Amino acid sequence: MEPTGWRRRGGSWHLLVSLLLLLGCVFRRDLAQTDDGGKSVYFWETGPWGRCMGSDCGPGGSQSRAVWCAHVEGWTTLHTNCDQSLRPSNQRNCFRVCDWHKDLYDWRLGPWNTCVSVSSRVSGAPQPFTCSGGEEGIQTREVGCTLKSESSPAENAICEYFEPQPRLEQACLIPCPQDCVVSDYSPWTSCSKTCGTGLRNRVRSVLVPPLFGGSICPNLTEFQSCKPGPCTGPEGMYSLRVGAWTPCVLPQTRTTRQAKRRKGKGQGGAKDPETRELIQKKRTRNRLNRQESSSWDVQVGYQTRDVTCVHRNSSGVPRNLCTPRETPLTIQSCVLPRDCQLSDWSDWSSCSKACSDSDSPGGRRERRRRVLQCPTGEGAECPILEEREPCELQGDAVMPCAVYAWRTTEWSDCRVDLLLGQQDRRRTNLTGLCGGGLQTREVYCVQANAELLKYLSDFQEKDKATRPVENRLCGGPVPNRSQLCQVACPVECQVSPWGAWGPCTFESCNDQSAKKGFKLRRRKITNEPTGGPANCPHLVEALPCDQPSCYGWRQVGLDRCATADQTPCGPGTQLVRVQCVNSNGEPVDESLCSSAPPPDPVACQVPCSRDCVLSDWTVWSICSQTCSSKTVEGKQMRTRSILAYNAGEGGAMCPNSSSLQEVRNCNEHACTVYHWQTGPWGPCTEDPSSAPLNSNSTGAVVGFGSCYKGVQTRKVMCVRVNVGQVPPKKCPDGPRPSTVRPCQLPCKKDCIMTPFSEWTSCPVACDAAGNAVKIKQYRKRLVIQAPSNGGQDCPEVLEEERECQPPQTCPGFRWKTHKWRKCQLVPWFLRQDRPGAQENCGPGLQTRALSCRQLDGTQVDVAECLQLARSIPALTQRCQLPCQDDCQLTNWSKFSSCSADCVGVRTRKRALIGRSKKKDKCKNTQMYPLSETQYCPCDKYNAQPVGNWSDCILPEGGRAESTLGLKVTGDVKECGQGYRYQAMVCYDQDGRLVETARCNSHGYIEEACIIPCPSDCKLSEWSNWSRCSKSCGSGVKVRSKWLREKPYNGGRPCPKLDHVNQAQVYEVVPCQSDCNQYVWVAEPWSVWKVSNVDLKENCGEGVQTRKVRCMLNTIDGPSEAVEDYLCDPEEMPLGARESRLPCPEDCVLNDWGPWSRCRLPCTRSNGRIRAAYTLRSPSAGRLCPDTTEEEPCGLNLNCFNYFYNITDWSTCQLSPNAVCGQGIKTRMLDCVRSDGKSVDIKFCEELNLEKKWQMNISCVVECPVNCQLSEWSSWSECSQTCGLDGKMWRQRSVVQASQGDGRPCSSPMEQWKPCPVRPCYRWQYSAWSECRVESVVCGHGTRYRNLTCVVSDGGGEQDNGGQVDEELCGGLELSVNGDKRIRLKEACTLPCPGECYLMEWSDWSACISICVKEAGVDFGSVRVRSRAVLAQEPENLQLCPDQAWESQPCTGGECFQYKWLSSFRPNSSRPLFWCQRSDGLNVSGGCLPVTPVMDDSGCDPPCVPPTSYCSEAGLCMCEEGYTEVLSAGGLLDQCAPIPVLEIPTAGDKKGDVKTSRAVNPTLTATTQPGRSGRTWYLQPYGPDGKLKIWVYGVAAGAFVLFIFIVSMTYLACKKPKRPERARQQQNNRLKPLTLAYDGDTDM
Repeated sequence: MEPTGWRRRGGSWHLLVSLLLLLGCVFRRDLAQTDDGGKSVYFWETGPWGRCMGSDCGPGGSQSRAVWCAHVEGWTTLHTNCDQSLRPSNQRNCFRVCDWHKDLYDWRLGPWNTCVSVSSRVSGAPQPFTCSGGEEGIQTREVGCTLKSESSPAENAICEYFEPQPRLEQACLIPCPQDCVVSDYSPWTSCSKTCGTGLRNRVRSVLVPPLFGGSICPNLTEFQSCKPGPCTGPEGMYSLRVGAWTPCVLPQTRTTRQAKRRKGKGQGGAKDPETRELIQKKRTRNRLNRQESSSWDVQVGYQTRDVTCVHRNSSGVPRNLCTPRETPLTIQSCVLPRDCQLSDWSDWSSCSKACSDSDSPGGRRERRRRVLQCPTGEGAECPILEEREPCELQGDAVMPCAVYAWRTTEWSDCRVDLLLGQQDRRRTNLTGLCGGGLQTREVYCVQANAELLKYLSDFQEKDKATRPVENRLCGGPVPNRSQLCQVACPVECQVSPWGAWGPCTFESCNDQSAKKGFKLRRRKITNEPTGGPANCPHLVEALPCDQPSCYGWRQVGLDRCATADQTPCGPGTQLVRVQCVNSNGEPVDESLCSSAPPPDPVACQVPCSRDCVLSDWTVWSICSQTCSSKTVEGKQMRTRSILAYNAGEGGAMCPNSSSLQEVRNCNEHACTVYHWQTGPWGPCTEDPSSAPLNSNSTGAVVGFGSCYKGVQTRKVMCVRVNVGQVPPKKCPDGPRPSTVRPCQLPCKKDCIMTPFSEWTSCPVACDAAGNAVKIKQYRKRLVIQAPSNGGQDCPEVLEEERECQPPQTCPGFRWKTHKWRKCQLVPWFLRQDRPGAQENCGPGLQTRALSCRQLDGTQVDVAECLQLARSIPALTQRCQLPCQDDCQLTNWSKFSSCSADCVGVRTRKRALIGRSKKKDKCKNTQMYPLSETQYCPCDKYNAQPVGNWSDCILPEGGRAESTLGLKVTGDVKECGQGYRYQAMVCYDQDGRLVETARCNSHGYIEEACIIPCPSDCKLSEWSNWSRCSKSCGSGVKVRSKWLREKPYNGGRPCPKLDHVNQAQVYEVVPCQSDCNQYVWVAEPWSVWKVSNVDLKENCGEGVQTRKVRCMLNTIDGPSEAVEDYLCDPEEMPLGARESRLPCPEDCVLNDWGPWSRCRLPCTRSNGRIRAAYTLRSPSAGRLCPDTTEEEPCGLNLNCFNYFYNITDWSTCQLSPNAVCGQGIKTRMLDCVRSDGKSVDIKFCEELNLEKKWQMNISCVVECPVNCQLSEWSSWSECSQTCGLDGKMWRQRSVVQASQGDGRPCSSPMEQWKPCPVRPCYRWQYSAWSECRVESVVCGHGTRYRNLTCVVSDGGGEQDNGGQVDEELCGGLELSVNGDKRIRLKEACTLPCPGECYLMEWSDWSACISICVKEAGVDFGSVRVRSRAVLAQEPENLQLCPDQAWESQPCTGGECFQYKWLSSFRPNSSRPLFWCQRSDGLNVSGGCLPVTPVMDDSGCDPPCVPPTSYCSEAGLCMCEEGYTEVLSAGGLLDQCAPIPVLEIPTAGDKKGDVKTSRAVNPTLTATTQPGRSGRTWYLQPYGPDGKLKIWVYGVAAGAFVLFIFIVSMTYLACKKPKRPERARQQQNNRLKPLTLAYDGDTDM
């Protein structure tokens, strides 16, 4: 939103802009005006400079721009109208940039300037503000384009050609000023004097240094005078002070004196030649033994120091004023300091990466320099001797880097057994398994080139396999090492039931010379097997027979009985209706049956009107036997019944009951059935008659085509059923199977292997003694393609090993120290004037030589030891040449042996030498003890367990997985008995950690444990298939498995439960029931039972019964009776019928024939009929009933429509030997009648209905793939080299994730076990000793500390450990906390009495974050230490040095907060205020800069309420921003905050909102100016507690305003006067309302 003032001045602004534009136009016109003022004004215009062009790169380019003449009104005109002398140039030289300039020029980025506040940049001067974490600011820097080789500036356009100019500004944050924060004071020190006037001190340390302009640190020391008491004697005023040693220098005359000495020796020492030669040889031998390095140049010089006498006020006084005592040493030998001198850097080595590849990490190159002079004395240490930097080769000539890629071997054979469950019974018999399986392969890494074609695009290239390399070189995803596969399940042959026996026929109708023939019966293949019909059982069986024929007559039916002379009744014949059929029962032309006469007519009887009437014979029943033997014969039967009885006398009599049934023999042939039986096909062998298809395909693989045609043979024999093999002539030749068939020979596959990999590296391993340890190296090769089909076999050796060649010397370097040289004293001419000096005795310095050796003793360059060996041994040591008066003693002997541990003592001794034996002072055993005694060491050890038990670990089974090939193993042992481990720790009698071998322990406690084996879900075997749900048409049948045992311990999960059937797994398949499988068979009708018995006539109403049975229907007809429910009850024939038995002379008809079929569609207009014919004509006068009967066709009554119905898909069906994989789903087609009843399929087929459904589809049953894990890796290195908490880890990975219902991956993918406990040894400093200044009181001295070997359990910094023998730290680098510079002594200063001095540095403070927690701002972390001043004499306070502090950055600092706290002192009403840090530490300087108001006057009672203070008048008042609330007694009860009216400024984001809030009671007015806005304080009371004058003015104004408002309200509401009459009428009208008024003003 625009500010209001801006909107008000909007009109003025527009006017101002218009005036400026007008002035600009006038000014421009003046510039372009010509001499002739009457003409139009023109000026030159220029376009932008174009691109720099040119043929050469660099400054030789040129660029141009457009220049034209324009009128002041904007249009372009001719150049001649403008002044040609003022025409700008349209071309200039420029720098043409080329691509190779990118390596020459670059942007130079200057440092960021100081962060400047945004407000100060805008207004020009910093504005006061309240810091709440930091102020936003901007910092700038200089950016320019430079020529890199000369660092000279260049045009920015050159660098902008390659990349944009970096930013010149960035936002920053100006931190708040951080004041110095100091700790509380320490307790007061004791008085500096024991008598007289002294000083006590107390000090504090700096916790947070002043930062970002914060207030400086206050005084760290506070002094207080003290007077222990008057001095009884003279006070010591003088002290002997020792100065610092001067730098070490060489004596100036040393060279001259040595030359003179050598000259004198040459002149005066007359020795014989042999003696000189012996001396020279000895010197040479000593020099060769020392083999001093040229890197050491140790020069011994001297240094001096002053000893002065000083007064207590630090002024120097004559030496004789100090108390006489032994004078300290003032001159001593020293080592001349020599800095480390190095050679120049060598040239950079070649890049370790000798190829070009942007994806792989770059190489490194290095350079070195040699040590020319090692540091001596206090010389500077050597800097780094080796430098490394990344490098990358450039250029077209650089070869590309080797590319590593994964390769795989050939897939193994598909195995189904890997997918079987635990309870699967097929685990014991793996033959015939098929379906889904698992196949594996090995994965290995090879070096590949990008130019090669796709790896092994066909298998013929596998002989070009690449040598395997280590797997770690390959990146990217690892190819699958296992995959699901499919073993084709063989399809079993399924055949139909046997058909009926055919007629006796010749083997071949073309050759009918044989006298015997065969009867054949056949069956069909209903499911063709794998490999074709040849794998099915025999389909034809034969019976030998006599009188064979190829064609014969088949009876179709009989005509009606007719008399020969056309008489109405009497004997007659029935003509046989026949047709000519072949041996297969197929109708053929009748001419083929001419050789055989047709059947003769059958004799019959046409009954007369008074004769007995019989029905026609039924068809012959099924033969009871398929063949005949001596004991068994086949029989057939047919029957007929009496339809009407004769009329007593005069009519033909009815036959007896035996004549109503006929029996005949059938199937009289013997039970000698023959058939051809075939054996299995033999192997495919080469057919010598066929040439190879491809002579070059010996390396091909199955699936890429066959190589040869071959043949297979099998055995074919004639077999008699239930007997065995018989001669072939017993079987017919026609259906004889073939014995030979062609086949395809698969190609031979030779074994293909990779070359051997490179030998694994031979790491140099050395034992503790420095001897090389023999190790082995390995190489291996992989089988890429296994041999098959008679190909070349693989060699047996796939892996080789050999011992590595041990190195001549183990790598390692050590320092070799040589003998100490003679003790060198300061030259006598320099110390002869020193008091007590003697020429040939006193303190001196001795040196020794150092050399660098390999472990085998070979001398090498010193640089090797400087980098790789332990710290440098000492080159010099102090020595003492004994004087005549000095006591000389031998070295200490070794301690005597102890008889037993922890018993007795052991001693060591030394003795006086020479004249010292006679000196009394040397016999003082207190000063010079000659023996030392100590208790015998007590070696008692205690073992105890430590830490947690490890994971349960199974025994390891051999070497870890190879690094050259990744493969999938079978079921790795993942359960059973294992062991878990707990570390053992061993302590000595002092509680120090020692090696576990001391406690006779190998470091572990072992405990047997069990990893439970996974148990898979166990189901029952499949139940039997249920009966088909429908007896006719398509139904379903079901089988199921039931849960026997749930899975546990990570076994295979169970399939989902079927909640309907409560079965765990079930299968549903469609089934087809033959509608004619079961048929009703009715026996002949019984004899009539007449109800109205007329014995004379034997006729009338009666009942006939018959037995109806449900029978199994076969190809030969109904065979055996079954349960009635299997047949269709709707089609069951009647078992009884009521009818009228015809009387003599009545018309007799045969039984009704079948109804004719209704024509479709079914309508009532259509009908169906059935017919009968007359068997006996009636006598005269009697009529026959109708011989036909008709009824209309009714839908679903006697007429039906038919349609196909498709069933649901079955579950996925597998082969019985399959576990999973490819299966098939089936469904069936059903014929359904229009009333919903399933009927035989022939009803739909007769209508030729369309079949458009697919009956079978393929499906997949997911394979239960168990999780496959890799082998355990090798155990890792211990997480700690020593201590109690070391752990070793090993991992494994998921090679094949579980799929389907496979066993899931077990959870522990990582295992750990404890490392053997090893003591942690380290070097550790002791505490610094007191500052020692020899025998004097004060001055420059030395303090010392020792370096000891300590042992700990690795528990952390707080674990100080126990001191042990230094030998145990012998293998460690000589360093303390990573610092290799060992400092065992350092200079110090012992203050003289009365001297004011600086204390030692305090400890580093805790790391503190400079932050504002509320704002979430952090400016880094810092720690600080300080030195406070200690004073001893009040007179010397002016001479005290300045206190000091220093800080350094750190990491991980904590963000603290500070707050004021207060409490009341005991027996005092005055509160005590202090500042406390959030961690509970009391500090000074951290809280807000507000001094708590303290009650310094005599207010009675004291001012207790917060924000109150005692005024000068002795009254309790409230601070500014609060008003006083008084109690009933007139005392101050509380201070209430006064509302604050805050008037925002234009910069406030909430400028349109006025808020009232209370002032922070802890902030005084001095802290408010930094707020963004003006705040008005309405303070009604003055400092004296009285109301201010303006309050009275405001009250008077408010009263006048109130009177004005009341008056105006009255006048506005007052109504004008009206006439009386009108008022009366109004009162009358309002009267009812007045009476009804209830006081509600809304009315």
